[in-house]
Amino acid sequence: MVFYFKARPDVGDYSIFMGLDKYENEELIKYGFPEDIWFHVDKMSSAHVYVRLQKGQTIDDISEGLLEDCAQLVKANSIQGNKVNNIDVVYTPWSNLKKTASMDVGQVGFYNPKMVRTVRVEKRINDIVNRLNRTKVERKPDLKAEREAVNAAERAERKQHLREKKRREELERLEKERQAELRSYKGLMVSEKMTSNKQIAATSKSLQELEDDFM
Repeated sequence: MVFYFKARPDVGDYSIFMGLDKYENEELIKYGFPEDIWFHVDKMSSAHVYVRLQKGQTIDDISEGLLEDCAQLVKANSIQGNKVNNIDVVYTPWSNLKKTASMDVGQVGFYNPKMVRTVRVEKRINDIVNRLNRTKVERKPDLKAEREAVNAAERAERKQHLREKKRREELERLEKERQAELRSYKGLMVSEKMTSNKQIAATSKSLQELEDDFM
């Protein structure tokens, strides 16, 4: 089971989501999207919360309002973190999540700790948490199938770009050949190299003159 929430409307159309338990978290870690940003309460047990950014966006594009929604949601879904003030929430791109065979189910590390950011949450803001909970939807998505569908679409897009690139290159090659052919033709047609029929007639001997020479 995955729980989906809608971020505040003024920040844009963003989905925030989290797994029901550590087994769902494991699936979310495995089949995440490049646009996903992962959130967790630092040094405490909590839900794994994600926000899916728009295609082409990065962690630097997260607005203050969107960041606050994610941080409040992850705090509210931490048994220990929900009880205390002034906690830290860490967040990082999904691609920075590191999973090794020795880790427990739902446990995760980082490839690059420098890519992990921290936001301080002073206290729970019920207005934000309640607003998010009113948008809550439960789904049982096939995360693997969703990821594979995206991969297939991206492959098709890359192939289309490649076909278009090859077509442009072929058109450019043909145009270069045409231009080279035109330059060659123009070179043959330079006036200094051309001889008119009149010039040929003036410089050519008549049939009678050729016969006289022969004789």
